[in-house]
Amino acid sequence: MTGDTRRHDDARPPGTPDADRAAGLVPQQAPTPLGRLVATVERLRREVLEAQAAADGRALVELAKGILIGQLNCTPAAAARQLDVLCRESGMSPLELAADIVNQASRDHVSEIAAEFVERTGARAGTGTGGADPADRHSTVAVRLRTAESGVLAVAADTQAVAESLLTNALGPLGAVAVAVWAAEPDGSLALAGHAGFPPREAARWRHVPPGVSTVARRALGERRLVTLTDLDREGLPSIGRAEWPDGGRMAVPTGTGGRIQGVLEICWPRPLEPQAPQIERQVEALAELCARTMDASPPCDPAAADALLPDVAELIDLAEGLQDPAVVLTPVLDSDGRLADFRIRHTGSRFVDPVGRPRGDVNGALLLEAYPLAAGESGLFDIIERVHATGEPFRAERMSLTALVDQIPLTSVANISVSRHGSAVLLIWRIQDETARLANLLQHAQRLGRIGGFEENLVTGETTWNAQLYALHGLPPTAPPVRLSELPGYAHPDDSAALGRFLRAVLRHRRPASVNLRLRRSDGITRHIRVVAEPVLDADQRLHAVRGAYQDISAQHWTEVALAATRDQLAHTEAESAERNRLALQLQHAIMPPTPQAIEAPGLRVAVRYRPAEIEALVGGDWYDTVVLPSGLIMLSVGDVAGHGIEAATGMVVLRNALRGLAVTGAGPAQLLSWLNTVTHHLAKHVTATAVCGLFDPRTRVMRWARAGHLPPVLVRGGEAEAFPLIEGLLLGALPDVAYVEREVQLEPGDTLLMYTDGLVERRDSSVQESLGHLVRVAASAAGDLDGQLDRLLAESRSDTDDDTCVIGIRVG
Repeated sequence: MTGDTRRHDDARPPGTPDADRAAGLVPQQAPTPLGRLVATVERLRREVLEAQAAADGRALVELAKGILIGQLNCTPAAAARQLDVLCRESGMSPLELAADIVNQASRDHVSEIAAEFVERTGARAGTGTGGADPADRHSTVAVRLRTAESGVLAVAADTQAVAESLLTNALGPLGAVAVAVWAAEPDGSLALAGHAGFPPREAARWRHVPPGVSTVARRALGERRLVTLTDLDREGLPSIGRAEWPDGGRMAVPTGTGGRIQGVLEICWPRPLEPQAPQIERQVEALAELCARTMDASPPCDPAAADALLPDVAELIDLAEGLQDPAVVLTPVLDSDGRLADFRIRHTGSRFVDPVGRPRGDVNGALLLEAYPLAAGESGLFDIIERVHATGEPFRAERMSLTALVDQIPLTSVANISVSRHGSAVLLIWRIQDETARLANLLQHAQRLGRIGGFEENLVTGETTWNAQLYALHGLPPTAPPVRLSELPGYAHPDDSAALGRFLRAVLRHRRPASVNLRLRRSDGITRHIRVVAEPVLDADQRLHAVRGAYQDISAQHWTEVALAATRDQLAHTEAESAERNRLALQLQHAIMPPTPQAIEAPGLRVAVRYRPAEIEALVGGDWYDTVVLPSGLIMLSVGDVAGHGIEAATGMVVLRNALRGLAVTGAGPAQLLSWLNTVTHHLAKHVTATAVCGLFDPRTRVMRWARAGHLPPVLVRGGEAEAFPLIEGLLLGALPDVAYVEREVQLEPGDTLLMYTDGLVERRDSSVQESLGHLVRVAASAAGDLDGQLDRLLAESRSDTDDDTCVIGIRVG
């Protein structure tokens, strides 16, 4: 096989440098001393790895021989011969057969995983042929896991060797390139206990990870479960080896026994990791369990022997007795599968105070969930203790609720909690808050937040007591003498002397509670607005014995009230001005265009108008309409709308309406009239824009010429059908100084109805202009009857929702 491989490697095309060098045509360069040293180191490294793998395999085979000796009651030589016979008969390699024998004999977690993998995937053990690396030759789950187990147990005291054995025997065949074993320290930090596959310099950089640094291992430790990251760079978490494999996948699983986590096993892949099958995850968890056996001993399952096997418990009990606060020592209780089920209360300190008043004897020795079943409920105390026991990270909290059941009645108390792990035990400290102290502490915070200072003045002894907040309000140092009530007028503003005198007489002479607001002038030149509240304290003979009360700094409230008063005055003034402006605008608009104008009779026409003002007076707009018979006999019909609302829109409407009426006397056509009106709007009416439609009707020929300036076109109703005029060009008024407009002619017939309107009739916020115009055309076509009835129906069926002014002119041709 070796010769075939060499001939294949040497079959290179002639003429290439490698082929010529192999044929002796090109002198080969002599290797450098450094190259020889590198080759030697690499060869020795391979030999060490092969020796380690062979040793792990031999340990597994020797373990299988030991099982055969026990089962067959034979000598070691006979067991070796029996193993060789079984290998020949089954066609399996010695290592595969040894793994199978160990699995059948042990029935442990590793054998369960191997059986599950074979059952779910149909994996079959292959036959080995010698000469290749053991990790490559034996690819079945049982062989890999058992080989890794033998290697781990052989070097159980050396975590570095454990990491190398795991990578070589079990993780390398899964595609992993590196592995790190982290030890969880009591202070919450992580220490690199062992590694394989990472460069030495990278491993040296990651020897210690301080508490609080978010890494892959930290996430697995915090979540207490296997964590899989498909792409380390995408997750953005720092970790060992990220520079070498930035987009590689990671797996991290906590290692521990009995509910206690000793560390984390982190595995690195060079490329993004595809989703792994549950069987692979079970294998990784099994390897983490093997790793945990080398890091610490599991707590005993028998609670009766716990103290004998856990030497740290006795020291922890001594520590609990030396504390001033109630302390409880807890030890883990495991179920038959070695999982954490509960904690036993091994000791309660001499200062132990049960939240519901039970004596120590009723609690000592009981299970935690038996003594405090509600600890697994809303308070989450059991979860906190379990997390501290698992990760070693201490927990502290203030004002945590503790609930216990007494005769099925829940009683709750408030306590400060501290939980820490010491070896395999947990120390729980709680300080039940005294109600008096708690209320005093609450009162102190309330006074500080409310800027309140309390005092008490003994009128018999002359002693005055202040709290710290009152010194701060007066701007005095704590060593200064307090200010008595009788001395208070010397610190107050002169304008407050009368009110302060009434306050003192009410308290000291009439012996009744009173309060006063005053301006306190401090020694540092600052004036504060203060409210003083006081009440008399009478003795048994109803004589005034003392006065107690409080000072409150109300400066912020005072200036807020002043600002609010000024704002209210300003708002009232603004509202009055706005109301007056709206009244004038509405009065001006109604004077020019009354809401219910009379019908206009003109030669050959009957004109009816409907004007609907805005419902809100503040929205008075600039809509206008006009109908006038010119000296030439033509009839001018116009509708317009000034942008905006209020007095500016109303006055702009007056200017444009009167200007158009005056310009129409010149006899110019509608396009010229709109062009002149645009000049007026742009130059003479400041900051005004408007839309308009202007038409000139000749009664003799029934021809109407019309033009538009940004306005909606008129609608013609004839013979039960309605149609809008074509939308000819025409820019709105006031936008540009010089604009030319287009005019069109329409031949009207007797009985025709022409509708001119403003956008207040059709405009909607949720519809386009074309949709609204189409609705108007349909309503106009169906509105039969006289002219007034048609206009009333148009207003009634209008779907406009902008609350704008609305003008509608109906022209009936006679």
